[in-house]
Amino acid sequence: MKITRILPFARQLLEKAVITGDVVVDATLGNGHDTVFLASLVGENGRVYGFDVQEEAILASEKRLAEQGFSNQVTLFHAGHEFIEKLIPVEDYGLITGAIFNLGYLPGSDKTIVTKPETTISAIGQLLKLMKPEGIIVLVIYQGHVEGAIERDALLTYCQQLNQKTAHVLQYQFLNQQNNPPFIIAIEKG
Repeated sequence: MKITRILPFARQLLEKAVITGDVVVDATLGNGHDTVFLASLVGENGRVYGFDVQEEAILASEKRLAEQGFSNQVTLFHAGHEFIEKLIPVEDYGLITGAIFNLGYLPGSDKTIVTKPETTISAIGQLLKLMKPEGIIVLVIYQGHVEGAIERDALLTYCQQLNQKTAHVLQYQFLNQQNNPPFIIAIEKG
């Protein structure tokens, strides 16, 4: 297949926005894969801020970061992404160039603990205030479960209403795959 799949496309978008020394956000740590990827992009002089409500995600991310030698440039918060503005230090406001959300639930964990549209929308709004112009927010939306479909609908409505003078919004999705496959919404700050 020559068309880029969803997760590699998400990483390509971040690679276009993030360079060594930048400040970035992993809004949903999960098992730490995106955190490690972001840490590799920003290098030892950059900073990654990671958020998750589950202790299991924090521990998995810490372990993966330590194994890869990226612990020093990452700060993890055992908190929801709706606290981005409160927890990221003021000196990094205006410096954030990239952020990623893998929405839904932690793979291999309690499927009743899911991201919520109201906290995700709040976090996006906060990031748009804190990001550099041309910073990119990548939302990987998993719509194959009831809560995921609810969050998908709310995010599509929210993103369609963003002023095109302040944000450029892209939807990247395979249209003919079964079982409600994940898709991406990418938001570039104008």
